[in-house]
Amino acid sequence: MSANQDNTNLQAFAAPANRRRRVMLSLLAGVILFAAIGYGSYYYLHGRWFEETDDAYANGNVVQVSPQIAGTVVTIGADDNALVHAGQSLAALDPTDASVALEQAEANLARTVRQVRGLYTNVGSQEADLAARRAALERARADFDRRQGLAATGAIPAEELAHAREALATAQSALAAAEQQLATSHAMIENTGVLTHPEVKAAAAAVRRAYLDYVRTSMVAPVTGYVAQRSVQVGQRVQPGTPLMAVVPLDQVWVDANFKETQLQHMRIGQEVELTSDLYGSDVTFHGKIAGLGVGTGSAFSLLPAQNATGNWIKIVQRVPVRIALDPKELSAHPLRIGLSMRVEVNMHDRRGPMLAQAPVSAPVFTTDVYARQLDEAEARIASVIQANAGGRVAAAPAAKPAARKIEAVQARKISS
Repeated sequence: MSANQDNTNLQAFAAPANRRRRVMLSLLAGVILFAAIGYGSYYYLHGRWFEETDDAYANGNVVQVSPQIAGTVVTIGADDNALVHAGQSLAALDPTDASVALEQAEANLARTVRQVRGLYTNVGSQEADLAARRAALERARADFDRRQGLAATGAIPAEELAHAREALATAQSALAAAEQQLATSHAMIENTGVLTHPEVKAAAAAVRRAYLDYVRTSMVAPVTGYVAQRSVQVGQRVQPGTPLMAVVPLDQVWVDANFKETQLQHMRIGQEVELTSDLYGSDVTFHGKIAGLGVGTGSAFSLLPAQNATGNWIKIVQRVPVRIALDPKELSAHPLRIGLSMRVEVNMHDRRGPMLAQAPVSAPVFTTDVYARQLDEAEARIASVIQANAGGRVAAAPAAKPAARKIEAVQARKISS
């Protein structure tokens, strides 16, 4: 009797507990179902259209400033974090050697111009000498013809006729030598003026080279930006290509976001992106667009690429860098620094764009014009030196005179025969 009573009491006690358990399980199942429905709705309506990552960092151009000639640093014009404008002097080398070399080049140009002037003058004197040689030949020929007639009648001895023949041969040889010398002088100046003569052009090129070396003793900022990584010191002897400092244009910063390869399926160039930085927090939101998707994973382009052909290989999800261009106005209002951490969210509603660029680049992506007019002053100095030493023959290219053309025709016949 007592055993049946105990069983009845146990069943009466267990019944409420079972009901509570069923209620709790039902509530748990409802919560799980509700969460699944909520997550499914979120993914279908929102989540599947967006991809995000916090493996993203601000990046930009770091323009290295290095000397193009060897020298000793005498001046440093800017320090780290200073704002510099394009063309502003950042460092200067001792200009003494370059100044002396420039003076030597200019002196050599002046001497060369005067030597070329001498070539034109020689042509005139050689033409006069040629005329004299031709007159002497005519006189020697007339003397020989006269003496030849007298010798036939026995009026003069044969020895005098022989002397006349030798004088005629000598005059012919002298005329031929004068013609050859005049032709050589004409070949040195033919179809040229002082400005276009090869010797003058070579000397002018040496002046340009020396002037560039002189100008390059002052190293200027290629772009407007902020100085970073200054390592140069006054008195330091530097060689061409030695990094002295860098200039960072912070108005041209972009973001490199490293997405997992499983997130790239629907990413396209031109899709809109929202970004936040750890510097400003969630109070500042940047907007941008995808400018390009990387053509390889980060590990593929690393200094030591992974070697997976081993027995203990473990698959690791790879990441691909995606470049994001930022809004310049937002970047100006809230400047970023190179290397800052960013959080990126890509809106993939618009999937019409390409995954890779479809057209080649048609214009430079980054350029400077601070070196474009370096030779203007050099050209002015060259023109001044030539003008001062040319004696009025700056651009004249003398035409071949009739005597010269006759000589050239004779020389051509000799060569052809």
